[in-house]
Amino acid sequence: MIYTGNLPVASVAEKSMDADIIVSGQQRGFYDLKITRSFSLFSITFQPFGMMMFFDIPLSEFYDRNVPLQFILKDNISWLEDAISEAVSFQEKVESIEKFLTQRLSKGSDKYEFKRIKSCIDIINTSKGRSDIKTLASHACLSRKQFERIFSESIGATPRQFLKIVRFQNAINHKAHYPDDNLTSLAYNCGFYDQAHMNNEFKKISGLTPREFFNECEPVSDYFG
Repeated sequence: MIYTGNLPVASVAEKSMDADIIVSGQQRGFYDLKITRSFSLFSITFQPFGMMMFFDIPLSEFYDRNVPLQFILKDNISWLEDAISEAVSFQEKVESIEKFLTQRLSKGSDKYEFKRIKSCIDIINTSKGRSDIKTLASHACLSRKQFERIFSESIGATPRQFLKIVRFQNAINHKAHYPDDNLTSLAYNCGFYDQAHMNNEFKKISGLTPREFFNECEPVSDYFG
């Protein structure tokens, strides 16, 4: 996330933004941002397995954290900050970010875990989060312990945590396509044990029950959309 203008204030103190360029890892729960005065946000969203190609740090280190980019890289990134702030168009911002990421990609392109983790993510996406960890570990030709460690380092969340996120996103996407489904049907169709299980997962991730969520928010998934 790249901020220009005033930085937002997070409702949770440890989530506050202390720099203009922030790397935000997989989040455990929800928090709100308070925006004051002028505000602009330029965001780059990676595929779950994509970010591992650009950083030499296990992504589990970013779990539930917002970390200033300058704390992560030894490189001098002042040129990137200057290029973005001085850009007069959105396209110029994009070109600056692409230049930065291309340089980073060449350093991380030999990571052998990429293909096996991408293959596991494909299975999780196809199953809409209904995969089990034992099957995924077997597919990756790893023991369960090895798989959980490599997955966490590559994705930034444990397999169990990531499966919960995918089920949550699938429920939102399903509701968008089948708006007349009641909550019981939604829970059944999206891989939850029952409606109580779905209520609990929604509350942990979004701070709202499914009923509250769909009453207040459009059912638009930013993962399966």
